[in-house]
Amino acid sequence: MAYVKKLFNENFLEYASYVIKERAIPHLDDGLKPVQRRILQSLFDVDDGKFNKVANVVGHAMQYHPHGDSSIYEALVNLANKELFIDKQGNFGNTLTGDPASAARYIECRLLPLAKEVLHGPEITDFVDSYDGRRKEPITLPAKIPMPLILGAEGIAVGMSTKMLPHNFVEVIEAEQACLRGEEFILYPDVPSGGTMDVSDYNQGNGKVLSRALLDSTDPKRILIRELPYGVTTENLIASIENAARSNKIKIGAITDYTTDQVEIEIKLPRGVHTEDVLDGLYAFTDCEVSISVNMLMIVQDKPQVLTVPEVIEHHASRLVKLLEKELLLEKGHLLDKIHARTLEKIFIVEKIYKRIEPIKTVDGIYRTVHKGFEPFEEELLRQVIDDDVERLLKIPIRRISQFDISRMEDEIRELENRLAEVEHHLKHLVEYSLSFLDGILEKYKSRYPRRSKLVSLRKVDIRDAAQKNLKVKYNPDTGYLGYEVSGGRVLFDASVYDRVIYIKKDASYLVTDVPDKLFVGKGMLYAGLADKETCDEVVFSLVYRNTENNYPYIKRCRITQYILNRVYSLVPEGGKIIRLTTKTDVAAVVDFKQKSLLAGSDQFPVEDYLIKGVKARGVRIKPKEFTSARFVSVKTLEKKEV
Repeated sequence: MAYVKKLFNENFLEYASYVIKERAIPHLDDGLKPVQRRILQSLFDVDDGKFNKVANVVGHAMQYHPHGDSSIYEALVNLANKELFIDKQGNFGNTLTGDPASAARYIECRLLPLAKEVLHGPEITDFVDSYDGRRKEPITLPAKIPMPLILGAEGIAVGMSTKMLPHNFVEVIEAEQACLRGEEFILYPDVPSGGTMDVSDYNQGNGKVLSRALLDSTDPKRILIRELPYGVTTENLIASIENAARSNKIKIGAITDYTTDQVEIEIKLPRGVHTEDVLDGLYAFTDCEVSISVNMLMIVQDKPQVLTVPEVIEHHASRLVKLLEKELLLEKGHLLDKIHARTLEKIFIVEKIYKRIEPIKTVDGIYRTVHKGFEPFEEELLRQVIDDDVERLLKIPIRRISQFDISRMEDEIRELENRLAEVEHHLKHLVEYSLSFLDGILEKYKSRYPRRSKLVSLRKVDIRDAAQKNLKVKYNPDTGYLGYEVSGGRVLFDASVYDRVIYIKKDASYLVTDVPDKLFVGKGMLYAGLADKETCDEVVFSLVYRNTENNYPYIKRCRITQYILNRVYSLVPEGGKIIRLTTKTDVAAVVDFKQKSLLAGSDQFPVEDYLIKGVKARGVRIKPKEFTSARFVSVKTLEKKEV
């Protein structure tokens, strides 16, 4: 048993680690999940400037990805619809309406120039064996921009999840530049669907945002939806509006979707309903407003870690400097090799070293002769001549030697040396070079990525406040039923589906419940009303009850402000029996006491003379006398009788 438990724990940990690192959570360095990285690597592999069938790209990606083709296809479509790195041809679906893409065999894609500029660099990329060992795949792509913030991500792993909203491309690059300069910066999300967004609780990527649709309410009888909240399609939005209307939460006449490449949903209102009557309900009961909780979890050095927006920017700013340094060092090495090769070629031809090998019959002799021919020119060379250099010189065709132009060769060497000087300057000023690189990216692509989401301060609409009080709550004393579907009786008050109702039975027990459709509460119900905070604070219950032990009258005044839903309480203490109840304040309790003589006596007790106490408090004894009855009478009525 212990062995099975150990085996289970080990296998579960391996599975959980695999799902976290290899499927669901993006990497900090390039902001990509493994399937996205493998798709881009496949596009780099097959890139020839022409469109490729998505089915072919998916097939190529399966050489790297150990899962099915459907997951690769869906990830490719989602990545292409971000319109950053993949050029599309054909029907890739509609992110606004939720319409799916065509089958992989019917659509095509290729890399955009931006992908080659900021993601491609085989010489500075670390590779590992693919799952079957037949190919090499990148651990991460050498991303020169903060990809996690630009792309956003959403994934659920074992015991953890990530949700990062996309940010504006231009703003992210400018924040990276600010970080390189040592300046302060602040970043907020920018979603492709636009709309308005409240980021007051964004908390640097680990809080929440409120995203709303953009509603055109200029027409009092018609509402146009022109932009969507994040993650909501027109299909989902229309369904939520129809459900709200069907549940009597909002009133609409008709809804029509005219969306193409731009969102346009028209809501016509019925007679007697105007735009201002519906707006709050749309935000409260439909997907016109969504609250999004965000959690910036990423893979950092093979471990999941929660980061903030500034930490991501700082990491990518320093990573950009390192990547550009690697590229410059590689270019420097290539330039030195080219200058060395061109210098050798010039000396080899101008000094006619090639003629010295004509009488030589052996290969070793030829190599020795060439090496000896370069000895007088060692000071002109960047490094020592090796056999590979000699091999390359010996392969120069006779035509090229005969047509050799020394001035052109010297110009070429001079250009290479000038470029080498530039590279060495950049290596000494890496931060400035990084800033100029980002300036070049902005100059090319700034106009393509304007901000789409408008940042505003929004007040979250309370569904209880926005709900329409269109339910007529009635009580029928003949049948004892309470609710908005009760036939007969009289209307007590109007309520919404989100309201709660308090009712008091004739035995002084009371209960708070959701607005009932048809609930039996018994004949002789004493009270029913809304149990909202405003009503509970205003309504004061005054009651006269009998103490069954001594038959004395007690008066009690209280408010019902705290309760547990659907739990039965009592207004009178144990051993008490309620006589009369009222919610009026300008009344007096008229109590008829038993008299020893044949004449009866009545006393008046204004309720205002008694303190309002807690609902659990006992009442105040009116008189230590037995009584026959009690009633509440208006103070004004009593005053008139006295006059």
